[in-house]
Amino acid sequence: MSDDTPQDDEPMIPVAAPLAEPLRRALGERYLQYALSTIMHRALPDARDGLKPVHRRILFAMRELKLSSTGGFRKSAKISGDVMGNYHPHGDAAIYDAMARLAQDFNVRYPLVHGQGNFGNIDGDNPAASRYTEARMTAAAEALLEGLAENAVDFRPNYDGTLEEPEVLPAAFPNLLANGSSGIAVGMATNIPPHNLCELIDASKALIDTPQISDEALVDLVPGPDFPTGGVIVEPRASIIESYRSGRGSFRLRARWEREELPRGAWQIIVTEIPYQVQKSKLIEKLAEIIQTKRVPLLADVRDESADDVRIVLEPRSKNVDPEMLMGMLMKSSDLEIRFSLNMNVLIDGRTPKVCGIREVLQAFLDHRRVVLKRRSQHRLDKIDHRLEVLEGYIIAYLNLDRVIDIIRYDQTPRDALMREQWGGAFPRAMSEEDYVSPPAGEGELTEVQAEAILNMRLRSLRRLEEIELRKERDALMKEREGLIELLGSERRQWTRIKQELAEVRKAFGKETPLGARRSTFAEATQIEDVPMEAMIEREPITVVLSKMGWIRAMKGHVALDTEFKFKDGDEAGFAFHAETPDRIVIFGSNGRFYTLLGANLPGGRGMGEPVRLMVDLPNEAQIVDLFVHQPGRKMIVASSDGDGFVVPGDEVLAQTRSGKQVLNLRAEARALICKPVAGDHVAVVGENRKLLVFPLEELPEMNRGKGVRLQRYKDGGLSDLTTITLTEGLSWKDPADRTRLVTDLAEWQGKRATAGRMAPRGFPRDNKFG
Repeated sequence: MSDDTPQDDEPMIPVAAPLAEPLRRALGERYLQYALSTIMHRALPDARDGLKPVHRRILFAMRELKLSSTGGFRKSAKISGDVMGNYHPHGDAAIYDAMARLAQDFNVRYPLVHGQGNFGNIDGDNPAASRYTEARMTAAAEALLEGLAENAVDFRPNYDGTLEEPEVLPAAFPNLLANGSSGIAVGMATNIPPHNLCELIDASKALIDTPQISDEALVDLVPGPDFPTGGVIVEPRASIIESYRSGRGSFRLRARWEREELPRGAWQIIVTEIPYQVQKSKLIEKLAEIIQTKRVPLLADVRDESADDVRIVLEPRSKNVDPEMLMGMLMKSSDLEIRFSLNMNVLIDGRTPKVCGIREVLQAFLDHRRVVLKRRSQHRLDKIDHRLEVLEGYIIAYLNLDRVIDIIRYDQTPRDALMREQWGGAFPRAMSEEDYVSPPAGEGELTEVQAEAILNMRLRSLRRLEEIELRKERDALMKEREGLIELLGSERRQWTRIKQELAEVRKAFGKETPLGARRSTFAEATQIEDVPMEAMIEREPITVVLSKMGWIRAMKGHVALDTEFKFKDGDEAGFAFHAETPDRIVIFGSNGRFYTLLGANLPGGRGMGEPVRLMVDLPNEAQIVDLFVHQPGRKMIVASSDGDGFVVPGDEVLAQTRSGKQVLNLRAEARALICKPVAGDHVAVVGENRKLLVFPLEELPEMNRGKGVRLQRYKDGGLSDLTTITLTEGLSWKDPADRTRLVTDLAEWQGKRATAGRMAPRGFPRDNKFG
């Protein structure tokens, strides 16, 4: 028998059959579960309290640790450890990061955590380790938690079933809009900016009074976001209304700046507030890069003089610069202006993701507050009923004190005896009926609760003054009970109470307080007209030199072009011409692309310059065909080695990026060969076969991009050179002796475009170049 065969006395272990299901369905079901988990438990906030589960659990754990806003601090490691161990079974680093963000006043409009220690800064530096920092709740966090002990919300078991946690917080104010939120889920995301709490409360009260209030009226009360870092919102009102109506849109936010006067008429710009979620250190780096690359030549220097506040100093290149123009250009080129997107995708009732407008979000909060109010009122009513029951028992005991003492002293089961006894309601002789605030208790039996309360009563309570106090307490509770019943039975009273509660929150966090004062202001966007780069650069003469190996430099002044320039070993002169610093220098490559450089950005002429391929994306296999100064309005002729070409407007060859601009399309083996300005009424072309053809310029089409048309027909070879001439002035060239040769009668070589032409006249250069 094999060893693998089970013996009679060995138990048979059942083996589960493998689960067989299509891979597509298995993946779909599991990915759906992951997506739902991400949407509901990680990325999207609840519209009622504006919190994600991790933030809710952090605040609840701090409440359990009794870290009130007026109490002491506890180590952040202790807090994050309790959150992780009791409610949030994820990494402590993620929990601490979430808690640290709640303490950052530059990220959260109304901080929910009061941090002590290094909790990061606006430069983007990370908080210190959790073992070095301490924290407690703020008054705003306590307002979100108020009512948890009064059955205001439902609780659910924690992840291991040993404790309970709230499904949502009572939330005394609309935290979702007050502090904003952001998150990325599966297939959806949310991004909500912070708002001013005082304005949100005014809008909520208006929504209670007028449920059909218009979107325009709501925007009158909530004109836009209120970012923790301030700034100036320049979004048009119509766009803000539409964004708040649909729940999607964006807001243009600019840095706040002012002009600071210096001695002798000089000045500098001081940036005091930067846009929300822009790291100051990266903004400084970007501004320094703009200065280095001379993208905004009006800016000379940038310094960070910030301490506790933001102070970024921008120095202009000249005191004659217009500050509005300078800041307009910087806002286009850096994060001094951003566009903050709005995507109000939230969980309605904690379950359904939906993109909501501001009205829906506020209504969801108000509906939640009404539920909280009714549950707290019912909880208080139940407590009052229980206390009234106990008080009635106490009063009966006082009215029949001797009998109560007798039962307690002599009966074996005093509780049962107290409950069986029929109690009378006669007043004792020591007190008159006028001494009591309310009538005495009637006849009847004590309940179990009353009997237990009487047995647990202290002897020192058996005095006449205590009886009077009990009757006063009973009457006050009866009055409060009557008010709660009226409240629970009237929707109008409930909304009135909610408005009163919101007014109390407004008083605590209103615009009169340092925390509640609006920080972001509104302004109309000043349109800065596009200023030509040439107008911003100080005009100075330069001599541009490009070697054959592609090293370019700009020497100061107009150096004589016949000067012997120095080059690297094995290199020699390629192009040299005079220009000025604002000029645009155009490069035409053999790949048919044009590249543009600014004269002011060329390397200086003290050394050998720099490779031009580091400045533009010119492929290594492509050669530089031509280099020239751009002249607005001038037209150019471009042609390929195959003999195809066309006329292109000069402004169309300017490239905006370093990758260049494709103008001349080429066949597989062809290369760009000619780029010359148009000057005349006829075109003269010569092929490698030394045949010359002259045809009218008007036969060439004017195009912005393309392959062009055939210039000259060849059996063998291709195009050698091209030029434009005025027919009446004839065709000239330089002979080997550097003498000018001129042919005025060109009838022999005139013909239609795309014909073969005739042999060049006697004395034409052997290199087939017009010179």
